Amino acid sequence: MQKEIASWRRTAAIVSGILLGIIFVVSGAWKVLNPFKTGELLEQARVPAGWGVLGAASLGTIELLAAFLLFHPRFRRWGGLLGSALMLFFIGWIAYYYQALVGQECSCFPLIKRSIGPNFFVGDGIMLLLGLAAFAWSPRVSNFRVPVAAFASLAVLAGLSFGANAMERSHAQVPTPVVVDGKPVNLAEGKVFLFFYDPSCMHCDAAAKFMSTLNWGDTRVVSIPTINPQWAASFLHDTKLKASTSLELDKLKKAFPFVDPPFGVALDDGRVKGSYGQAQFVPPLPQAELQKMGFLH
Repeated sequence: MQKEIASWRRTAAIVSGILLGIIFVVSGAWKVLNPFKTGELLEQARVPAGWGVLGAASLGTIELLAAFLLFHPRFRRWGGLLGSALMLFFIGWIAYYYQALVGQECSCFPLIKRSIGPNFFVGDGIMLLLGLAAFAWSPRVSNFRVPVAAFASLAVLAGLSFGANAMERSHAQVPTPVVVDGKPVNLAEGKVFLFFYDPSCMHCDAAAKFMSTLNWGDTRVVSIPTINPQWAASFLHDTKLKASTSLELDKLKKAFPFVDPPFGVALDDGRVKGSYGQAQFVPPLPQAELQKMGFLH
């Protein structure tokens, strides 16, 4: 009987480790390979503005390490422990900010769409049980070198991915010409601030009203509606934002990808000097940085 119980527990630990490892390898790779996109999502989930990208790269690295440990029989116990700790962290974070995040998309995984609500905790609770099973019913770990080497390698990978993504964003080519207020315009000349917005979005409305109070000097502000372009004129009128309008969303979003508006891009002679996701449009952000770069007076 004891042998049968031990055999059942080993099988459960193996299955749990593999299932949770698959989840972490997908989630971790997505964060590490797309740190800026996933960083935006983390900031929407209340990660402090400016820390989303670092958080995505760090969290993705830890998730990949957990997957590596869970897949390896000799280190599955540690993988179960680390995976359980990650799940407790996710559950605790969402629980703490539940009232602010309820109803929003979780966006934890690239292919799975989940809204934050009671079912979120059920799903994460199941994953927590998988981690606990892998930890409790796997043999003890005696070799420390391999996990440390794996973590170092994954950290280097995350760093290289971050550098490549940062370089790609900073060297984005501004499409020319772009039709602005019905006329072709070269956005690669002088200081230009692109403002992507949804006319029906409260965050975008608040961001535009804040921007209307700033002294832009000779900086050209070009607004791009992401939906309902017929409302562009009334949006600018209601928010009192003095800006031109371009309806070439597809062309500009391809050059400057983002998740959700509001989103801004500061260009100086066609070079990207800064980009600002939803979390960066909370007054007084991004006023100080734009002033420092000479986009505001």
